[in-house]
Amino acid sequence: MNGKATDPAEGVSDSAARAARDLRVVLSRLRRRIREVAQGDELTPPQVSALTLVAKHGAATASALAVAEGVRPQSMATTLAALDRHGLIRRSPDPDDGRRQLVTLTDAGVSRVEGDRQAREEWLARALQDRFTEDERQTVLQGLALLERLTQQ
Repeated sequence: MNGKATDPAEGVSDSAARAARDLRVVLSRLRRRIREVAQGDELTPPQVSALTLVAKHGAATASALAVAEGVRPQSMATTLAALDRHGLIRRSPDPDDGRRQLVTLTDAGVSRVEGDRQAREEWLARALQDRFTEDERQTVLQGLALLERLTQQ
């Protein structure tokens, strides 16, 4: 090492660095606000995340869910036990390996995920309708199209 501090944004324009910083902050705030809109607060964020993951990807083992969430298997076991107590998941033997169990959503789990999603989308649509003009909403749509390019390889 040469002893110099390296700038993580070296070679990046001021506008790109500012956009990156501001985007991260705004998305974090928006994500927190959208989470608050869920049906209730009886589930913790890790429980909601695991429930949403099962809804999105279908049946999975607890170890696969732990890997996907980046948590220890013991933490996922605790999360799944709580979801089970709420009647939101069911466990059944894995047809490929009887030693493992597959986690799926119960009807109540599906309803919870769909209800949360609908409530969040309705809140966001109402907020966009109430707080922005049509021209501003069109600008948001244009910005989202640009941001979509960030997600593409």
